[in-house]
Amino acid sequence: MDFDLTVEQKLLQESARDFLARECPRERVREFEETGEAYPPELWRKMAGLGWMGLIIPEEYGGSGGSFLDLTVLFEVMGFHICPGPFFSTVVLGALPVLAAGSEAQKKAILPAIARGEHLMTMALAEPDSNGDASSIMAGATPAGDEFRLGGVKLFVPYGEHADSILWVGRTGHGENAGDGITVFVVKNGVPGIQKTGLKTLVRDRQCELLFKDVRVPKDSVLGKSDLGWPVVENTLEKASVVLCAEMIGGAQAVLEMSLRYARERVQFNHPIGSFQAIQHYLADMWMDIHGSRYLLYKAAWKISEGMEAGMEAAMAKARIGEAFRRVTLQGHQIFGGIGFTKEHDMHLYHKRSMTGDLQLGHGDVHRERVAVRLEL
Repeated sequence: MDFDLTVEQKLLQESARDFLARECPRERVREFEETGEAYPPELWRKMAGLGWMGLIIPEEYGGSGGSFLDLTVLFEVMGFHICPGPFFSTVVLGALPVLAAGSEAQKKAILPAIARGEHLMTMALAEPDSNGDASSIMAGATPAGDEFRLGGVKLFVPYGEHADSILWVGRTGHGENAGDGITVFVVKNGVPGIQKTGLKTLVRDRQCELLFKDVRVPKDSVLGKSDLGWPVVENTLEKASVVLCAEMIGGAQAVLEMSLRYARERVQFNHPIGSFQAIQHYLADMWMDIHGSRYLLYKAAWKISEGMEAGMEAAMAKARIGEAFRRVTLQGHQIFGGIGFTKEHDMHLYHKRSMTGDLQLGHGDVHRERVAVRLEL
């Protein structure tokens, strides 16, 4: 059984590592977090020049036609270097659903601009009473002639203040199942009736609250078919969970490498602290957590790339890796001791992301429930 990456994927991985080590050192990440800048525009332009935004977009729409597995490889490297910006919201929450369900006109209008790095996107899904499934979608869309009128509150919208267009998920009807009557709309940011409020988050990832008050959009703004949008959302969230896991694995790998270096260099009682059994066991646990989780991640990514059903694997990966990332950062703190808790140290950058990553797109228990459902329990 071959678990190795292809030659092309290894080249992508190596070039991404070299680029981000040069263009996105942790000092730059720290500076970015302390500013009100939406995203580093020069870094974004260079990423677009490398073809990253169009990696998974077909050639006919200006991309390179890469696979979901290629995208997963890239996200792991981005997680290692804590690459800031709206890449996740634009490529995963935006481009993937447009590619999956958009009309030909929507694809031609949106995807080439994303591939060039000229169009930012996001998805507005979560609401004040969200519980992770379609039953919590209360924001409504009402037909009015050749338009729809959208209304409701959306929370935790990544880059909602800065995106050029928003995939807005709302209820247009009801049916036998909770997902019946859900419709996805492509909404241009800036149309009348959208109120935006920035939210303070742990990792300064530019989330916001969007209040839609009688926002009018044409009927051709529906993505896919009216009332049948929930499968599009579910498919997007499954893929989003997997690439988020890749980011977390990349972050955990960075913590492990920092901790290993410190354990070899830090001397106590005339010996490197890595010679002490307690430190050795911390590092062994970190290694096992990361490598076991990585196999689970890439199985899910491979099945998605091959067009296979991967709901079970995606749920297992998110439940496992969110918690593994937190364990790894906590063990890293134990190895570094007091210095690792200072703001000047890089550990806090990863620790905060382990906390938010575990919660984003559903805590581990949410995904355990999904595994249990697939076990017919």
